[in-house]
Amino acid sequence: MSKIVLIGTNHAGTAAANTILDNYPGNELVIFEANNNCSYLGCGTALYIGRQIDGTSGLFYSSKEKLEAKKAKVFMETKVNQIDFDAKKVYAAGRDGKEFAEVYDKLILATGSLPIAPPIKGLDTPNVCYVKLFQDCQQIDALLNKPEIKTVAVVGAGYIGVELAEAVQRRGKQTLLFEAVDTSLSTYYDDWFTHDMDRLLSDHGIKLHFMEIVKEIEGGDRVKEIKTDKGRYQVDMVIMAIGFKPNTALAKDSLETLPNGAYRVNKKQETSKKDVYAIGDCASVYSNAIENSSYIALATNAVRSGVVAGHNVCGTALESAGVQGSNGICIYDYKMVSTGLNTKAAEKAGFSPVSTQFEDLQKPGFIKENNNKVKLRIVYDKNTRRVLGAQMASYQDISMGIHMFSLAIEEKVTIDKLKLLDIFFLPHFNQPYNYITMAALTAK
Repeated sequence: MSKIVLIGTNHAGTAAANTILDNYPGNELVIFEANNNCSYLGCGTALYIGRQIDGTSGLFYSSKEKLEAKKAKVFMETKVNQIDFDAKKVYAAGRDGKEFAEVYDKLILATGSLPIAPPIKGLDTPNVCYVKLFQDCQQIDALLNKPEIKTVAVVGAGYIGVELAEAVQRRGKQTLLFEAVDTSLSTYYDDWFTHDMDRLLSDHGIKLHFMEIVKEIEGGDRVKEIKTDKGRYQVDMVIMAIGFKPNTALAKDSLETLPNGAYRVNKKQETSKKDVYAIGDCASVYSNAIENSSYIALATNAVRSGVVAGHNVCGTALESAGVQGSNGICIYDYKMVSTGLNTKAAEKAGFSPVSTQFEDLQKPGFIKENNNKVKLRIVYDKNTRRVLGAQMASYQDISMGIHMFSLAIEEKVTIDKLKLLDIFFLPHFNQPYNYITMAALTAK
């Protein structure tokens, strides 16, 4: 039996803790968490801020009390400041100044990620917010409750930025969305999809400032103006949402990392040091799309990595199956999902990507209710014909369809294999010549 020290209890850490406590009760588990809460579902931040859900209590699925009920030893608001890897010892300090020193047999790093703070003047001005922790959600919500907050700038048009722009607009505020490239959501989708999202945001009154770089935030006791490379705008609040970076300051000088600083791990979540594991947003993942280590900060990846590490630290050999980066977003009820690589990402990875696409109603035209158009694009390699990615969009809930493409990428399925795929037909669900079949059949 082992003494395991776990640092961090958001999605990855909570998954690892539950795996250990539920399956290997003979081990000793000591947990350090720098925050005053754990397992916060940050994906619900925009839903609460936009008043699409009633409250925040449902955004937590674990707690100190739940973990302690399973016999873990939990220290909340206790930050680990140093790790002696040779002595296998962790040094931490509580908010009250109390110091701790714990030896370990196995160590799991689940320190997560941090919001990226770009080199912009005035980031420390009051009413500049980030989006990560529950405390950030509370701060943004409190500011939006103030009647003097009339105009809000959201910087970054990735998933978080687009979701927050919708949420802020739902609260009745004038919303400006800034992005350095020429469209939203460009990391995951091709223009055929992103331009639909751009129009949707614009149609709901969100002012789009694409190809525009924020240079400075001005104000005194609060934000008053935002300056870009193209102009100046009077705003009362700024939300920074340009992405995340791995939180690896604790051990980046002792462990092997990716160029972005994430701890490099193998498929067992093992780092470059024996008996030290890293999981979640602070660690690399194996991408089946590019067949190499990558950095894809998603809650689903974090949970799976926690499960894998939890079993391995307790002696049960288990390898990750790798990931495809499957993801989705729902804005004003318009749903977009993707997996694998879009065209630009496939080119960057060294493939020769081509795509096939199709758009049609989900069900036969004689079905008048709950029947919307669906867009599908499949990206595949011109030389090997292997499926590299897929993107889907509709007001219909077509999200389950993307999982088939995720497995296709993992199993290196070719576009030709999909042409005669056994897809059932019933008018309640789909069409006899459905968009998946048609996209595959029309592939060149």
